[in-house]
Amino acid sequence: MYPSLAAGGRSSAERLVVAATMGPAIHDVQAWRFRPADGWIDVQADPARFHGMDDPRGRGLHLGSGAALTNLRLAAAQLGYGAVVRLLPDAEDPTLLARVRLTRSHRTSRAERLVYAATMRPSPTRRPGTGRAPSASFLNGLAEAARLEGVRLDLLAAGQGATIRRAVLSTRGDGPESWMRAGQALQRILLEASVRSASVSFMYEVVDGRDVRPMLTPGDVPQVLLEASGPACRARACGGSARARTTAAPDAGRVAR
Repeated sequence: MYPSLAAGGRSSAERLVVAATMGPAIHDVQAWRFRPADGWIDVQADPARFHGMDDPRGRGLHLGSGAALTNLRLAAAQLGYGAVVRLLPDAEDPTLLARVRLTRSHRTSRAERLVYAATMRPSPTRRPGTGRAPSASFLNGLAEAARLEGVRLDLLAAGQGATIRRAVLSTRGDGPESWMRAGQALQRILLEASVRSASVSFMYEVVDGRDVRPMLTPGDVPQVLLEASGPACRARACGGSARARTTAAPDAGRVAR
């Protein structure tokens, strides 16, 4: 038995929808809409807002709606709901991108509260600001966040002393469901970075390349290119210790499975 959104009042449904729309919008357009029902929320593509010429395969649409799904799940947790997500639940209706059923009695963790708070901050879409090189533990944390969404994160080669690390999100296969999983992982990574006052930006338009393919295993498809830097340097912190941490960043290769 699934709980009714009506039981929490209209404000509960509105809060979930508002939180979901805080995800990164590809092409500056959120080409989807949310339809609350009795116990679930549908994520529906909006043809009126979809720019087919800019996104002929609908890849940006699915990445962006996946990001919104992450925010929706986090908002549901704040209201005491669990969220069971089915991607592309109707083979005869490709515009129905996902259906989120709400379950009762979800206890919100401190980590979830912190990540949810980060949904209220703007997410970067271009090059991150310069700071310290991201630590190995931070990068592994991002890889774990991606893994929990069924996506891989792999580091690319970096020059000596680099303060920005490049990585690629990849999926098994390439299609609408894979794009939506990549979008969920992307948003989770952006939020985790925000919680840690680090910077991660992304680019999805052109991901494949000679420096990307060697990092992937057969069957992996690159979806999003990321650039990460650690927290911005403070006056007292930008000395020799910061330089030492720069050289301690992990080499190119697999971060985590």
